[in-house]
Amino acid sequence: MNTTILIIGACGQIGTELTAKLREIYGIDNVIASDIRKGEQEVFQTGPFEVLDAMNLEQVTAAVEKYKVDEVYLMAALLSATAEKNPAFAWDLNMNSLFHVLNLAKENKIKKIFWPSSIAVFGPTTPKYNTPQYTVMEPSTVYGISKQAGERWCEYYFNKFGVDVRSIRYPGLISWKTLPGGGTTDYAVDIYYKAIEDNTYKCFLSEETGLPMMYMDDAIKATIGIMQAKKEDVKIRSSYNLSAISFTPKELATCIAEEQNGFTISYEPDFRQAIADSWPSSIDDSEARKDWGWSHDFDMKKMTKTMLENLKTKLAEI
Repeated sequence: MNTTILIIGACGQIGTELTAKLREIYGIDNVIASDIRKGEQEVFQTGPFEVLDAMNLEQVTAAVEKYKVDEVYLMAALLSATAEKNPAFAWDLNMNSLFHVLNLAKENKIKKIFWPSSIAVFGPTTPKYNTPQYTVMEPSTVYGISKQAGERWCEYYFNKFGVDVRSIRYPGLISWKTLPGGGTTDYAVDIYYKAIEDNTYKCFLSEETGLPMMYMDDAIKATIGIMQAKKEDVKIRSSYNLSAISFTPKELATCIAEEQNGFTISYEPDFRQAIADSWPSSIDDSEARKDWGWSHDFDMKKMTKTMLENLKTKLAEI
């Protein structure tokens, strides 16, 4: 495929696996990874890599022009829990990086953009179960505020300037390949590490905190799926609800215990509990399934078996 792709934030939790999959599809030389510094060796040793500050318009423009980029996946962001510790920087990073890319597309220097939103756009007044595509959004975190604002700007640039920008609202993402990245849902990654290392886990959320989750392979599938969809099939230009599985820490611990004899869990909620309480417990993603054919492959049991098997191999090699 003669498509040149730039991934900004390629060394992050999603970016690492997204880079590998896109290089598999489009060819190594057609997918340029970039981040503010070199991180995962696999990312910068297996293809083109640029050290790039997402907030620096000159650097972003130079990379787009150097490689004659067609599509940008803007994955750079400060996540929920980390953003609460540095709100001003989180806002600057999450918003300015988006404006840089939207404006380059407005100037016809980029043909297509992927920008990730999140369930963090929802808030305590949002319907908690089967949260609909169109609903009340009053986010209570700086991450959620920036994502909600970003959705409005994406839709505005599409309507006003015809910018082909596409977005999905990620739920909590779970992967064995990269370490947790500072998100409120990251207990569902850390729990697997602790299950193998200690056979016990102290959870920073309460046992009945239900949240929408997704195995990383499904998230990558959705990301590439919406970008490969026909333009006319992408009917929502703010961001699509996306869902796969929803569970509580207690339910996940029970599932792990079925695979890992003797596994135990305890609960010590911290400041992330308030963030989790403001988010939905389950998501209605029927619009994405209808418009561009989204479907998930992993349920909780399949995900747990996959996580434990791969992490045991990974940790044994360290």
